[in-house]
Amino acid sequence: MKRNTNDFFSISNSIHVQYKMDKHLVLFKNDIEFQKIEGDKFENFGISHLRYNYRLRPRLTWEVFIQGQYNKVSKIDFRGLLGTGPRFKLTEDENYKFYFGVHAMYEYEEISDGVTPDQRDIRGSSYFSFSLYPLDNLSLTSTTYYQPRFSELSDYRISSQSSIVVKLIKNFAMKTTYTFTYDAAPALGIPNSQYDLSTGLAYTFD
Repeated sequence: MKRNTNDFFSISNSIHVQYKMDKHLVLFKNDIEFQKIEGDKFENFGISHLRYNYRLRPRLTWEVFIQGQYNKVSKIDFRGLLGTGPRFKLTEDENYKFYFGVHAMYEYEEISDGVTPDQRDIRGSSYFSFSLYPLDNLSLTSTTYYQPRFSELSDYRISSQSSIVVKLIKNFAMKTTYTFTYDAAPALGIPNSQYDLSTGLAYTFD
């Protein structure tokens, strides 16, 4: 919070928690960002993601996920997802991990552009991800999703998030993240593509 010619208030959080036991893995991720200038909401964004994985074979896992999100800038009042599908581990090297997932999901969406009706669709949700650890103090991770609407394949989304983490001292690291999204059919007045670049310190609990 700061004050100069305007009152400016900003709050954000990013939580990533997972628990793994034998063939089971549960993951929860929550990101929230809120900004307000002189009493007006400038940016209001949130996403919560819960995922369960069950390992069927050493390189084959079945996933189930549920997600809820909102985004004032993109005029998304609410978007809910429920999906499932297999994930394939493409490599066995623990320092160079590559994955490919093929999912189907149900989507419910409310848009605040005054034109678009509430959407209820079935979409695909294929993704490719990797985690690379070329050095003890350096890691690179990336996940890219492709989500076409089955009833109209020209209506699709692409989202990608890539991070570079450089370890500084024990448990502390410098993290830079680039996020890119493309929506072939966004809300009225919203551009097809958006991106975000952030840099900060990360703390890891052992």
